[in-house]
Amino acid sequence: MNDRLNGVAEFVDVVDAGSFSAAGERLGVTRSAVAKIVARLEQRLGVRLLQRTTRSLSLTDEGHAYYEQCRRVLGELSAVEAAFDHGRREPAGRLRISAPVLFGRQCVAPVVRRLVEEHPRLNVELSFSDRVADLVEDGFDLAVRIGTLPDHGTLVARRLGVQRMGICASSAYLVQHGKPADVAALATHTGIAYGRAGQSPAWRVRGPGGEIEECRLASRLCFDDLLAIADAAAAGAGLAWLPCWLMSPYLSDGRLELVMDSKSVMGDEVHVVRQKARHMPSKVRVAVDALVADISRMLGAQPD
Repeated sequence: MNDRLNGVAEFVDVVDAGSFSAAGERLGVTRSAVAKIVARLEQRLGVRLLQRTTRSLSLTDEGHAYYEQCRRVLGELSAVEAAFDHGRREPAGRLRISAPVLFGRQCVAPVVRRLVEEHPRLNVELSFSDRVADLVEDGFDLAVRIGTLPDHGTLVARRLGVQRMGICASSAYLVQHGKPADVAALATHTGIAYGRAGQSPAWRVRGPGGEIEECRLASRLCFDDLLAIADAAAAGAGLAWLPCWLMSPYLSDGRLELVMDSKSVMGDEVHVVRQKARHMPSKVRVAVDALVADISRMLGAQPD
């Protein structure tokens, strides 16, 4: 029976990843090792599963039918294993988490360190990236995401709290240009924009009547890194819209001054997401519980 499963998971990984090289990176082995495993599987079955060219990889008709059945069988095996794991008292194995770069370093990494101290059989890989990871394609168990979540029928989300935001600037900039007193005054100032993939979100500020207004300040600087924005603001380049947890040390040592606090500036929801499953593995459950408890506390304790 074991022989019949040899190469099945690797074959599915190759199809899901789109290449032998990508599958090898996922599995931690070389491209040639994965290719040999799939070739042995084809030899045992007596059919060609993959059509290979120098530039592409595609399923044959037999390969497509076999792939669909293998995915179903592996999914059922995973569900059974998760059900067994659900009853374990001690979480074990490898857990892969994706988180935004700066928020991950500041808020998620401390939770992960405590998690492995409390659970000796648990190994955690934390990947820092501002790109929105695909949990299935990229092989993550969990992802921490900031902002509005799109509707996704295959994911489950737990709210971690709200990342409070504020607007700040250096004292030198405010002496030269004045401190904006309200939303309307913001339009006369220079901002330092946050942008990624050609998109730059508007600053969301509460108006005098409590309504939420979107502001887009004139800007000649646009960074895809919040720390670079904080440093540029401290150097006098303009107003910055930043998370309170990032802004706090700059306010404490005088490099930045608060222009508008989190009562006036709208924040972003923070969630941890995972794939839908009938049974949640214990390693995923303890990580989600730790993130909900610890990050909610961190976000709630942010100073304005």
